[in-house]
Amino acid sequence: MTRGFSFSLPVMVVVSAIAFVYFCTVFVFTDRWFGLMTSPGIMNAVAYTAVSVMCVLNYVFAIFMDPGRVPSTFLPDIEDSKVPIHEIKRKGGDLRYCQKCSHFKPPRAHHCRVCKICVLRMDHHCTWINNCVGHANYKVFFIFVVYAVIACIYSLVLLVGSLTNDSQNDKQQSADSFRILYVISGLLLVPLSMALSGLLGWHIYLILQNKTTIEYHEGVRATWLEERAGNAYKHPYDLGAYDNLTTVLGSNIICWICPTSKHIGNGLRFRTAYDGLPVTSTSK
Repeated sequence: MTRGFSFSLPVMVVVSAIAFVYFCTVFVFTDRWFGLMTSPGIMNAVAYTAVSVMCVLNYVFAIFMDPGRVPSTFLPDIEDSKVPIHEIKRKGGDLRYCQKCSHFKPPRAHHCRVCKICVLRMDHHCTWINNCVGHANYKVFFIFVVYAVIACIYSLVLLVGSLTNDSQNDKQQSADSFRILYVISGLLLVPLSMALSGLLGWHIYLILQNKTTIEYHEGVRATWLEERAGNAYKHPYDLGAYDNLTTVLGSNIICWICPTSKHIGNGLRFRTAYDGLPVTSTSK
């Protein structure tokens, strides 16, 4: 399912940054280091273009793909023995119900104040894609970050190589004409590479734990409460590192870097560590 697009300044900033970095990387750094008409130049230009295309493709999917809405007809079946966990409110013990959307919320779903909808397996609302990151578009968001990190580091390598090669191949006057591009690119790429690498590391950790950003923060509180009660807290959706990974990216390793989503299910029920055990409840 796709969603409509409305103007977003942060999205325009990201698009402009991608276009600027691509132009500088291919037509300045690669050209001045290898020459675009040489075999190394063509190979690097093609490789960087491929990474950039995949980055942009997944970015577009993350923007326009609906994150996964809770069906208005959803009703929790508390008598279904196949559902080992029913999330309940912290206060009152009732099943989770959204007053704004006027329907029950399935496990891992949360209401987004910005999008004004309940999102399945909501991770967070991302300003940079002007959309929520949820059940349906989490994989494409993650893959976008992967390709963005690769593109930034690749561009930095070509920038440094081009600068090193300048003194041998170019006159000073020619080098000065490109200096502003090198300065702007460096000021953009260094902090961007660091920030995106940190974001990538964070989401790799979340995927291996089978947690969302929201569940991580809820888990900190739950761990504290369980420790006070003398118990050990275990995240109910943690199936083990490999199963957690395939739950998000799919069982086919070749498709991990592709924006496929046939494996994700409907988002109303997820495998848990308690499957096959008696039905219990968990507070949210």
